[in-house]
Amino acid sequence: MKMLLRTAVLLFLTTGFLPLAAFAETLSPQIHTVEMLNRDDSGPMPFAPGYLVIQPGDTVKFLATHAGHNAATIEGMIPEGGEAFIGNINQEIEVTFDQEGIWGIKCSPHYTMGMVMLIQVGDTPASADDLPGDLPPAARQRFLDILSANG
Repeated sequence: MKMLLRTAVLLFLTTGFLPLAAFAETLSPQIHTVEMLNRDDSGPMPFAPGYLVIQPGDTVKFLATHAGHNAATIEGMIPEGGEAFIGNINQEIEVTFDQEGIWGIKCSPHYTMGMVMLIQVGDTPASADDLPGDLPPAARQRFLDILSANG
């Protein structure tokens, strides 16, 4: 039995199946974590990270790391065919993103203070053209800072 197991492992490692298995794992849906914070190095009321790149079918778990926050989509910043969501204050929410495009996310109580983030689903990066004209000034500035840091 040990010889059979050793042979199977050796065959697996020497035939290139290991890289294929590792590659297949990167194609399966992933779970990403975003923290909702009161403050970090980027300033007050951030999501961390502020810009997240995922693939269709991936899930994002928004953690209420600090009290008083939620995660919700921003009207006008949902890709066509995507569904809006709104989490409860102080509660974790998991969202699976199936629709490719740029998603704008806010903390409802702190939106006007600039607590926003961007999620890029797929390969097309966000740009200033993705920002609607009616954003609160602090939210617009945070988005521009996020784009500048990730451009």
